[in-house]
Amino acid sequence: MSTNSPITKETTIDEIFAKHPQKSQRLAQEMTNAGLHCVGCQAATWETLEVGMLSHGFEEQEIASLVRRLNEIVAEEVDGTTISLTKRAAEKFKQVLAEEKKTGWALRFADKPGGCGGFEYLLDFSEKAKKEDQVFHSHGIEIHVNQKALPRLMGCQIDYLEGLMGSGFKITNPNVKGSCSCGNSQSY
Repeated sequence: MSTNSPITKETTIDEIFAKHPQKSQRLAQEMTNAGLHCVGCQAATWETLEVGMLSHGFEEQEIASLVRRLNEIVAEEVDGTTISLTKRAAEKFKQVLAEEKKTGWALRFADKPGGCGGFEYLLDFSEKAKKEDQVFHSHGIEIHVNQKALPRLMGCQIDYLEGLMGSGFKITNPNVKGSCSCGNSQSY
């Protein structure tokens, strides 16, 4: 299965993350939202989507629907020349800023060594850019990124997804070469 091959019901969970590590967080969230709550390090990653879903009581049309949504995520284009937020993520960040009484602050985006895949993403508040930061603008939000991290983070798109088993900001990163099976950490 090449990285451009479509995901099918015969694709294993391991193959999904191995072939599409740059979108692993969003793919894992979509599987969790569909009801595959065991997606993560403890999952039987050698199982196909079909076997995993049938063993959890899902119907064929639910499997087909998940496969379609996963392929839509894989097919989304990423702009490798910037770091951006989706409109949904920008709106959620503005809401969080208001709740924290930090309206007008920026988003600090970084990564650090950690997790089972090598690096974990960090999202934080930033009152003002530091001299070593590059500043990006997306949907009315300023994003501060240390220039040393740009080779790993350039092209990232930050989205906000909600689901029954958790909500949060999810990253699509075209620079990722590998991901753990939970989609929470990555290697470059």
